[in-house]
Amino acid sequence: MATGNGTTAITLRGLRKSFGDVPAVDGVELDVAEGEFFSLLGPSGSGKTTVLRLIAGFEAPTSGTVTLAGEDVTRRAPFERDVTTVFQDYALFPHMTVEQNIAYGLKVRGASRREQAERARAALASVRLEGFGARRPSRLSGGQRQRVALARALVVRPRVLLLDEPLGALDLKLREQMQTELKELQRDAGITFVLVTHDQAEALALSDRVAVLNAGRVEQVGTPGELYESPASAFVASFVGTSNTLTGRAAELIVGKPGTFGVRPEKIRVLDADGEHDRADHSAVHGTVADAVYLGDSTRVVVDTDAGVRFVVVRQNLDTTAADALALPGSRVLLHWHRRHNVPLSQAT
Repeated sequence: MATGNGTTAITLRGLRKSFGDVPAVDGVELDVAEGEFFSLLGPSGSGKTTVLRLIAGFEAPTSGTVTLAGEDVTRRAPFERDVTTVFQDYALFPHMTVEQNIAYGLKVRGASRREQAERARAALASVRLEGFGARRPSRLSGGQRQRVALARALVVRPRVLLLDEPLGALDLKLREQMQTELKELQRDAGITFVLVTHDQAEALALSDRVAVLNAGRVEQVGTPGELYESPASAFVASFVGTSNTLTGRAAELIVGKPGTFGVRPEKIRVLDADGEHDRADHSAVHGTVADAVYLGDSTRVVVDTDAGVRFVVVRQNLDTTAADALALPGSRVLLHWHRRHNVPLSQAT
């Protein structure tokens, strides 16, 4: 984790925001380290964008505090906070050139024309857009406009950069490319990034740590590995990736004890119904394949188990062909996985 000098960039304590009688943020407590790439992940309506707006100062909290680098900024205006926000729609000025867009924040702050030009060109170079300064935003691709928006945010050298679904409008291939570039940009700039996203893969790929939000509350904070491999609740297990949930009678039959457990689809092997397996350290259950979807590099197999619970299994197509996958539905199989992959889950949401 990139944590700079070990200090805390953002501290949220007891943060609440209600719109009328509806709580959008309900008692959020978070610490974001200096130089960290931190993501707020959750479904629509989870409160993640409201938390970002509270940090930026675009919304005032109903209660609680926002502290930046040790200073309470809860009641300060956005321009009094050392943060910059990048939005999904880029918010570039269409009548200005790329260089003028990037230099705008410096102009507002009273920088000389020479400083504006020098820093704007350096910012363009940082996002690999040298030579694009004289163009208008309308002459740029979506990915290029997003880089300009990032350069404009970074040129003022904020302590914290807030990103509100910045890649949401891009197609999948460009989005993946920009994810790589965004991570490299954060590492090179060495400043704190806070990203709002509903895309689990994006949060896992980019972040040092992730806070998973649900109904205005923080369900879990952890590294991508911690969230995926040790989810604290059924909600986190199902939202961060895919998880097969075992509870009640099914848990007793398969796991051997009561409780609620999650099993990741890629941890499960699909064997012939009479296949041999290690019974000592493994869980197993028979079932019938209900569906199989060929995905090129993998096949997603849906199995109705004899324990009364439906399982989803993802297996790599090391030898499987599309024809093999299409032949699976209706066949009897044995699902088999190591017991360490039965992750205990809280039912709290």
